[in-house]
Amino acid sequence: MNDSIQTDRRKQESSRFLGWSACLACIFLAAASAVAQKTDDVIRVDTELVTFEVNVTDNSGRPVRNLSSDDFRVFEDGVERKPDFFEAVRKNDAGRPMSIVLALDVSGSMTPPELERLKAALASFASKLAGYNSYFAVTSFAMKVSTVQSFTNRREKLESSITKLKRDQDGLSTHAYDAVDHAIRLLKNKGPKYSMNRLTKRAVVLITDGFPVGDTVEPGTVIERANEADTSVYALILPSYSRLQTTKRPLLTPLEASGIIDQTGGRSFYATNNNFEPLFKALEDEITATYAIAFYPDKASGTQNEFRNVRIVSRKGFVIKQDRMGYKPPQ
Repeated sequence: MNDSIQTDRRKQESSRFLGWSACLACIFLAAASAVAQKTDDVIRVDTELVTFEVNVTDNSGRPVRNLSSDDFRVFEDGVERKPDFFEAVRKNDAGRPMSIVLALDVSGSMTPPELERLKAALASFASKLAGYNSYFAVTSFAMKVSTVQSFTNRREKLESSITKLKRDQDGLSTHAYDAVDHAIRLLKNKGPKYSMNRLTKRAVVLITDGFPVGDTVEPGTVIERANEADTSVYALILPSYSRLQTTKRPLLTPLEASGIIDQTGGRSFYATNNNFEPLFKALEDEITATYAIAFYPDKASGTQNEFRNVRIVSRKGFVIKQDRMGYKPPQ
């Protein structure tokens, strides 16, 4: 009888111990979850998935939103295939994540008033995109490229880093290609391709006068790396590019002539006056109207190292711009 009572007591004590352990475990997990939510870390996933960034506009050049995978047709070497994944940018936490590097030219060609106006417009742009599931990093470049702020989704940190940007008065060169290359590596290392099981929109926003000088990396190399990293390059060309011009019509800058924008699925925007707000509004419309169409390579089709052409078309006749014309299957 006593043995039975002692056994029951042991069972009760054991149950209490397990109960308290479970409670402590729940408290620990809840605390860990709360800490994780406050950090800027993003989950990283590696895969062979081939991704194409697609911009869609109507015949008037206006961005088209709210499309689905059924609105597109994908052809690989002329043969239609069904995408494995499709993601669109939406203005809520469940929408497609975005990782964007803001790369600002702080070389001597930038005037102090121009830089101050630009910083204000830049902060406003980042604030508007904060309504999306977005992470931002801030870099600056002149003779050197520097990371001012690594990826964060905290608005106060982003605004603080933009405020700290300073003009390089002694900057005699503008390493724009190096800056894009640096941003791509930052995206690969800190802004992963996937977040919350969704394809991430990766972009570099380059703010410059469009005249790179003194770079160590060739434009062709940067384009290749951008395509491999599924990164689109957008450029905001500032008024300083046209100070010697007699007309307001934009000239093709060396940056654009290099193909680094067109061949990565990006776009150029021109500032024709000192008001940068419309410029950033147009950029916001462009970035938030993009789609990701992705699929796994068919290993039974073609040879392993053979380049495969991919063409994406709209079933409704919209204008499609894709970031690259094809891919090589991963080895």
